[in-house]
Amino acid sequence: MRTWTIANQKGGVGKTTTTVTLGGLLAQQGKQVLLIDTDPHASLSYYFGVDADTLTSSVYDIFVNKATIDADTVLNCLCPTKVDGLYLLPASMALATLDRQMGSEPGMGLILKKALATVSQKFDFALIDCPPVLGVLMVNALAACDKVLVPVQTEFLALKGLDRMMKTLKIMGRSLDKQFDTLIVPTMFDRRTNAAIKAQARLMTDYKQDVWQGMIPVDTRFRDASLAQLPASVAFPKTRGVHAYQQLLERLSVSKAHG
Repeated sequence: MRTWTIANQKGGVGKTTTTVTLGGLLAQQGKQVLLIDTDPHASLSYYFGVDADTLTSSVYDIFVNKATIDADTVLNCLCPTKVDGLYLLPASMALATLDRQMGSEPGMGLILKKALATVSQKFDFALIDCPPVLGVLMVNALAACDKVLVPVQTEFLALKGLDRMMKTLKIMGRSLDKQFDTLIVPTMFDRRTNAAIKAQARLMTDYKQDVWQGMIPVDTRFRDASLAQLPASVAFPKTRGVHAYQQLLERLSVSKAHG
């Protein structure tokens, strides 16, 4: 199982859209895909019509039952989606209490990694949608992955947030003794605005080695797809936004072939 974490310490940059669309494309290729919501705001869960306030089991249970985690514990938390092969491990509001409850306990950063290892034979891919805050949840998501995707809105305030995220990855890499395979994904690109064009140019200058050469355009169909509780690749497969994510997935597949 390959695990990708979608992370940025700034909200509203397209993390959930990236998680859902890539997950949908992979499922449409016949892959078994697990989407994991580690954000207490539960945007990924709500996307698929799962109400985080009424759940009886969620990713929170994995942390609470960390001492006895097994495949059944994980599988019992899963929700199916409307797409064959695409499953959701939903979030709950209780996740917001984890840092206070368990943040200082030893081994807290590796719980999600251990949990995913128990179901690694059942899925081809796991995609983890992160909260925009560095805490025990983001630490777990980073420790569990073999690739980090960093969506960045093509505007200057978002670039400031990217600087912070890249520093976090360096610090976390030293702490976990791993070098993150990182790809920055420019999102919400509007070629009609000078600000977006300048921000894209700045990205390429400052982070050339780590930036995907393409970009995800502004596309209102992403919003329409969320209303339908479907990945845009299923609801509106011919749109430019989906085409851009297809190109991104091809880039990720190439990196796998060479990695």
